[in-house]
Amino acid sequence: MIQFEVYQDGKLAEDMDLSGAYVFGQDAIPIRADITVSKGLIRCTKRVPGPAGLSVLWDVGQAGVFMLPTVRLPERKKPYNLLVEMARAQLFKIIQKREDWGLFDFADAEDLNADFDEIRKTFLRSVHASDPAEASAIGARALSDAITLGERMALFHADIFLKRRKANPQSANRTSFGAAVDLAATNKPYNTRLQEVADFLSIPLAWKNLEPKEQVYDFEQTDKWIDFAARAKRPVHAGPLLSFSNLHLPERLYIWEHDYDALRDLVYEYIQNVVTHYKDKVAVWNVVSGIHGNNTFNLSFDQLMELTRMSCLLVKKLAPNSKAMIELVMPWGEYYARNQRSIPPLMYADMAVQSGVKFDAFGVQFLMGVPRDGHYVRDLLQISAMLDEFVAFGKSAHVSACQAPSNTISDPSDAWGGAASIPQGGKWHAPWSPRLQAEWLQAFYRISISKPFVESVCWSDLADRAQQIIPHGGLCTDAMEPKRSYRELRSFKASLYGDGASKDPSTQAK
Repeated sequence: MIQFEVYQDGKLAEDMDLSGAYVFGQDAIPIRADITVSKGLIRCTKRVPGPAGLSVLWDVGQAGVFMLPTVRLPERKKPYNLLVEMARAQLFKIIQKREDWGLFDFADAEDLNADFDEIRKTFLRSVHASDPAEASAIGARALSDAITLGERMALFHADIFLKRRKANPQSANRTSFGAAVDLAATNKPYNTRLQEVADFLSIPLAWKNLEPKEQVYDFEQTDKWIDFAARAKRPVHAGPLLSFSNLHLPERLYIWEHDYDALRDLVYEYIQNVVTHYKDKVAVWNVVSGIHGNNTFNLSFDQLMELTRMSCLLVKKLAPNSKAMIELVMPWGEYYARNQRSIPPLMYADMAVQSGVKFDAFGVQFLMGVPRDGHYVRDLLQISAMLDEFVAFGKSAHVSACQAPSNTISDPSDAWGGAASIPQGGKWHAPWSPRLQAEWLQAFYRISISKPFVESVCWSDLADRAQQIIPHGGLCTDAMEPKRSYRELRSFKASLYGDGASKDPSTQAK
């Protein structure tokens, strides 16, 4: 068992919210553990031996409210100081990324390095403090300053590579920006806004909509958007073809929950019919999405990998000129601590590469701002470091969905039931607002596009709508009025392309 003392205002905290908290082991992989809190003491009872850390949603003052980890620690009877160990983890991450990014002796990074030295001194004071309450208070200051420094460092590193990308027109033109389509939106203002901001269209394919009855396919609604994309000369990213999310699965599939062979055959037939129907009209197929985390049918590891291999091979066979993408959801893998029949996301990605699955790219989602596994707010250094993990796989990457809210007030159409305010899964610097959403978008896009292996970034919703995963997450209001984030994205695109105008989207089909 690992224990952490939590101090607030100089005394043990009387109350703590552990929503979303999880314990992790080696390589930051979540592990099963019972987490309880009483009278300022968090107890983590692990199911496996070895050092472990705790990740918890924490308010770090003006920096924001983030899901933050401690370092991995050995078991001992004496409790650790939560704030000190969180500060230690953040400083370790900064040291690691400074080395990875070569910023130790980078001339223009002198201010960052000097600030790090000051924060390190503050942290050492917390380590050597004899009073645990004082140590916690000093650790809290070190943590807040380290979060801010980490974000500055991530943006500094991003700007270095963005300058290189802008200096190379060929490299800049390999980057494209998209938006996910709301299939039910048919009005002209929606289409106009979409064409103004998106180089490509991400068209959702839900199995339960495309095959409402067994052997009966309904392509009418999707056909209209595919035709619209062709007229607008916008390449199409389509999918997912296979997802075990309740938003995609037909209810009739659950009768095959214990018959894997029958389920596999149904998956094969469905993918074959859909890809055959659209094979010459889709540039990037989102073949398999999130089955590493949403293992609805409790399939084994081997069965999940077989479905991944079969689906990708089938798409490459039927549409050899299109790209096949495997999409990772909830990239930090919190879900694995609660469902051992799932697979940690990066382990799943590595297995797909090592086992020779035929695919071209990874997609990864960054949806933040609500209290659900995978959707808690992470700071910019964590985001940048997560994207860097994809370098080792030797595949290009697409940010297949990203989003943050522009408001924290719900309405009757929200998935949260029309309460006065939406439960928050953290905040970035301040409560979410249209201005903050725009600032987050700009920072996130700078970091994402600075990675040479990232080929595209797609915002999850063009406009606000009912039942969004991230309420108020659209670039426009439900009345199609552009938000500040919409204008920020257009400005960012113009800056990247250099001539103040979007590139010709027809060049992105290959």
